[in-house]
Amino acid sequence: MTGLPARGLAAVAAVALLAGCAGAGAGAKAGAGGAGGLARSPARVAVGTVSDAAAPGVATLAKVVTAAPRYASPGHREPGVVPVTWWGRPSVLPVLAMRPGWVRVRLAQRPAESTAWIPLRDVALTSTPYLIVVDLAHTRLTLYEGGRRVFSAPAGVGTPSDPTPVGDYFAAFTEPPPGPGYGAFVIVTTDRSQSISDWEASGDALIGIHGPLGASQAIGTTGARISHGCIRLLTGDLARLRAIPPGTPIDVTA
Repeated sequence: MTGLPARGLAAVAAVALLAGCAGAGAGAKAGAGGAGGLARSPARVAVGTVSDAAAPGVATLAKVVTAAPRYASPGHREPGVVPVTWWGRPSVLPVLAMRPGWVRVRLAQRPAESTAWIPLRDVALTSTPYLIVVDLAHTRLTLYEGGRRVFSAPAGVGTPSDPTPVGDYFAAFTEPPPGPGYGAFVIVTTDRSQSISDWEASGDALIGIHGPLGASQAIGTTGARISHGCIRLLTGDLARLRAIPPGTPIDVTA
């Protein structure tokens, strides 16, 4: 999420980074965007199942408490650190694997879906019972809690020219909406458009989950391919994601 001040995020500035917050066909785009443990990956699971990272249906999370050096594998240092905050918000990351003294986490930074091993001493372990699965083939979003399907709702997803990228991501943080069409809040995810690299000169093109932006009729009961990549939900359906904490895994499937 380049191009933002390091301290905090104004709602409008944050949403400006989200590919697809405007209607399909609006806005400017440029170039091509990026693209043996105790815990298993909480994402990339079949619909109807979840990881048993901390317990059945629970994903382990790591809240970074001090800037953590990155490792390609335990003991094998690589360039860079995992920061305590990402654009002014705490770094809460899904745990993919654990070894004594180490955790492997999914990162918020580019490239999308990147991972790193970091020392266990640099994080505080928490958990989430939630998993979001976005099924692009059927244009639906499904929420699981503790391995149980809570609800499934029609979703507006990316068009064929600006598709919502498939992969393993997570909810980075929640932002206030810049306007009523976005619903009560916007969930900023770590998914990024692969067809848009610079959404309206913001420096990035993140995928968000938000309200319908006037497309309620198009979304209807079956969903639709209407955005530049963001996930649009009917206002009432979005409200049901209010409890989702940062770090919650998001699995976008084809």
